[in-house]
Amino acid sequence: MDDEHCYRAMSSKDGRFDGWFYVAVTSTGIYCRPSCPAVTPKRENTRFFPTAAAAQSAGFRACKRCRPDATPGSPEWNVRADVVGRAMRMIADGAVDRDGVSGLAAALGYSERQLHRLLVAEVGAGPLALARARRAQTARVLLETTDLPVSEVAFGAGFASIRQFNDTVREVFAHSPTDLRRRAGRHRTAGPTGGITLRLPFRPPIDLDLMFGYLAARAVPGVEEYTDGRYRRVLALPHCTGVVELSGGSGAHVWCTLRLDDMRDLGAAVQRCRRLLDLDADPVAVDERLGGRPELAPLVAAGPGRRVPGAADPAELAVRAVLGQQISVAGARTVAGRLSARFGKPLTAPAGSLTHAFPTATELAAADPGDLPMPAARGSALLALAEALAIGAVDLGPGADRDESEARLRELPGIGPWTSGYIRMRALGDPDVFLPTDLGIRRGLERLGLDGAPAAATALAESWRPWRSYAMQHVWAVPRPDAPAAAARVPATRS
Repeated sequence: MDDEHCYRAMSSKDGRFDGWFYVAVTSTGIYCRPSCPAVTPKRENTRFFPTAAAAQSAGFRACKRCRPDATPGSPEWNVRADVVGRAMRMIADGAVDRDGVSGLAAALGYSERQLHRLLVAEVGAGPLALARARRAQTARVLLETTDLPVSEVAFGAGFASIRQFNDTVREVFAHSPTDLRRRAGRHRTAGPTGGITLRLPFRPPIDLDLMFGYLAARAVPGVEEYTDGRYRRVLALPHCTGVVELSGGSGAHVWCTLRLDDMRDLGAAVQRCRRLLDLDADPVAVDERLGGRPELAPLVAAGPGRRVPGAADPAELAVRAVLGQQISVAGARTVAGRLSARFGKPLTAPAGSLTHAFPTATELAAADPGDLPMPAARGSALLALAEALAIGAVDLGPGADRDESEARLRELPGIGPWTSGYIRMRALGDPDVFLPTDLGIRRGLERLGLDGAPAAATALAESWRPWRSYAMQHVWAVPRPDAPAAAARVPATRS
């Protein structure tokens, strides 16, 4: 979008563009989200930035009314597979805080100077500024939602010193840390109790019942559960193991309650929950494209805002994709539960039915093939995958090159086009995957009166680009003529 398009979107207060870009007002020194009701500047007094970090680097501070730092992330980074898109996903996951700019650049195969130049040209800020903006938002969440001492908030958010923390918070939010906490205390919104509770914003519409139903149908015993409208699971994070509870809110947000042993993992935990529920998607753009196709228009109209379930742990999702080969969803759940109980790390404090973390690739790679609760051939495929993930031969992290990762997966025994494509869609978050040999896709197309043969389906799906992953969610959910209405709500595919 050029500046004129941005100005028109801002003038219409169109909330769909929140997170796509930010509006800075030179006469006030404040930057806002496009839908902010308080911003009506003259054209000559406005500047537009692709990221909050770019606005902060230019000397603007966050609006106190619209809180632009709390918008959904830009869906552009889900779509883009180039180095900038990969870098943005890694920075959001905390790569700079953990490994520094040198580690980020090395993981992407670029020099620090090259990476900085690319990011400044594309998003208006370098990796340090982008990581700083992320730390500031994490600090604000901790200040407003917990009673942690300010010093613990500073280091938990990733700052290297109390001074750096204080200076950044004052510069970005025009308040001291204690002021932010005091103001939040006066305006705190009630939510689920216990742990760190925060709201994860999204762009409406969204069908959370369908999303939670999908996850519930595949919940691994001991690792996940869904009860009373709340989805809970164990998270394996860079510094610790945590537990998250997700539930629907009354507005355009999801309630998220996290219980973490190490506050440094807050930012990573939030990003992984967002990816799991596909909360940074732009459903209007997806629905406009798919709803324009006659074969999909009735499905899109009946299910607006349908998302693609992601993965809180990409390696776990890959393992579960192999476990689910040639067996039912219920059977895959049972096997995954046995695997977790046998090889997963027990929680120090079990939370209800949640007792174990899903086993890591390293733990599975060291397993005795005879201890795996599955046929020998599938066990061999599982061990080969686990070893490749453990030694880094296959990268499924947020900065992975999707084409390279899929190619590496296909080199492993027992992993064909369907499994690698499914992993690419859910673990790597690719919005444009199509699985032409999937039985659910074939049956769904045939129920629509279309040719479901792989060649014909592939040709038809070309018109669904770049949102074929979303189109598959609609086709999978096409009900059998004799299916109960409730059963038709959850896509019935494997894994």
